[in-house]
Amino acid sequence: MKTVILGGGVIGVTTAHYLAGAGHEVVVIERQPATGLETSFANAGEVSPGYSAPWAAPGVPVKALKWLAMKHGPLVVRPHADPAQWRWMAEMLMNCTEARYRINKARMVALAEYSRDCLIALRAETGIAYDERARGTLQMFRTQKDLDGSAKDIAVLKESGVPFEVLDRAGVVAAEPALGLVSDKITGGLRLPNDETGDCHMFTQRLAELARERGVRFMQSLAIHRLVNEGDRIAAVETSEGKVTGDRYVVALGSYSPLLMKTVGIRVPVYPVKGYSLTLPITDETAAPVSTVMDETYKIAITRLGDRIRVGGTAELDGYNLSLRDGRRRALEHSVGDLFPRGGDLSAASFWAGLRPMTPDGTPLIGATRYRNLHLNTGHGTLGWTMACGSGRLMADLLSGRAPDIDPAPYGIGRGH
Repeated sequence: MKTVILGGGVIGVTTAHYLAGAGHEVVVIERQPATGLETSFANAGEVSPGYSAPWAAPGVPVKALKWLAMKHGPLVVRPHADPAQWRWMAEMLMNCTEARYRINKARMVALAEYSRDCLIALRAETGIAYDERARGTLQMFRTQKDLDGSAKDIAVLKESGVPFEVLDRAGVVAAEPALGLVSDKITGGLRLPNDETGDCHMFTQRLAELARERGVRFMQSLAIHRLVNEGDRIAAVETSEGKVTGDRYVVALGSYSPLLMKTVGIRVPVYPVKGYSLTLPITDETAAPVSTVMDETYKIAITRLGDRIRVGGTAELDGYNLSLRDGRRRALEHSVGDLFPRGGDLSAASFWAGLRPMTPDGTPLIGATRYRNLHLNTGHGTLGWTMACGSGRLMADLLSGRAPDIDPAPYGIGRGH
């Protein structure tokens, strides 16, 4: 059986790796000249199962108004005359209830925990290296109100059996010593000791090389135009260099998945939410983060990647616009400069933006469609890196006829939104 995977980001490449390991013939089609050059390229670097939570949460509509008014707020909405944008926002608001939040977070944590275990196993099997660290994630609160607001997340962590530590100011500094320089700005923290960090782009490219050794064929610099259906099956994918055929097709195109799926009449509830990052060289290791610090006030993650600091954040609803905005850069600079003023060289930082494929409920779409040989692996939002290995393994198990290690039903397109 020949499986054609559309998309060469971290989701497509992990899917290819696991399918090849199960004995499948695999072809990956990617429009860029190499793998991992779009949303996988410079994300925040977190592999954070414990921090897996939907953006749709109780109180978020009120918080959103505050964020929109903040100077360095985490949310930017640029309205478009696009029904998809307004429908996505309406569906997200419908998920901002306590009941929906608990269901959605539990689903996300289950997949993310499984994915982290798959990543550990893959690392042991292959020896792959990607500036990885297993030093946990620290959610840092500047105010008592934010610390008190973590109670609902802690309740779900308890239910899911995810280890956590609630820290006072001294505990935060013990976990991240460089924050001792600015301890007056800290109220407390929530630490998730089992979380990891790593360079997603480096991982994706190195895993692609391992997949090639397993026989996976990568067709790069190839634009994907549309799917061609015959009755209840897909017959081919039309590309810039003609049609490519297979027995099965997996759409792993991130934010661009809805555009392709429209060509065969399927609505995919995914919308692009732009995020930005800075990558700066470390100038003083003692003043740099040990792992990942999430600045809860600004929703900005500050991560140690080898000899670099990666700063990622912002949720900007602006369609497929990838332009770099100076205001967003200043927001990232403010957070890292405020918490780690001597850690890195901001003047040497590179600035980047990517589109996160967000579903209204935060949970990705993994599984079959109404076409019997067309499958989805998309909609991971900010958690593509966190959920990649688990999503790839789940997809490979489903296509191989094996019973998956986790229940696939919560991730199907028909689960309701």
